Amino acid sequence: MDHFDSKQVDEILAKYNCDKSRIISIMQDVQEIYNYLPKEALCHIAEKVGISNAKIYGVATFYGNFSLEAKGKYVLKVCRGTACHVRKSATILDALYAATGLNEDKHTTDDGLFTIEIVSCLGACGLAPVVMVNETVHPQMTPDKAKALIEELRAKEA
Repeated sequence: MDHFDSKQVDEILAKYNCDKSRIISIMQDVQEIYNYLPKEALCHIAEKVGISNAKIYGVATFYGNFSLEAKGKYVLKVCRGTACHVRKSATILDALYAATGLNEDKHTTDDGLFTIEIVSCLGACGLAPVVMVNETVHPQMTPDKAKALIEELRAKEA
């Protein structure tokens, strides 16, 4: 979903009675629809609940689970925590970059299929190195498995 639809956001606002004390829940529901928080949606929410744009942006940027940038259908989180790092997660990240055409400056593919994020820890140290795709953990990842994973995800879209 690429464009802002005020009707959907208004339904979420109604669910929470435009209660500014529920702003985080409202933003979570909006992000669930778009996979990020569009600027237009944030301004609309701020106006409807009666807070400033600066305040809503402050909330959106304070919490790491909110994103102000569009993400791909498949968000690949590459763990760079200690356990994953010593088990060569850097080579996995390089393989994912090569397979998707992304890099440390470009995080989402032009077709909107993949986003690569580097995270500090996924809490799966015993399974290191780990890559998480959306909500699915892929343990004991290797560069070859990473390449195969991208191919498998692309095949689903064909």
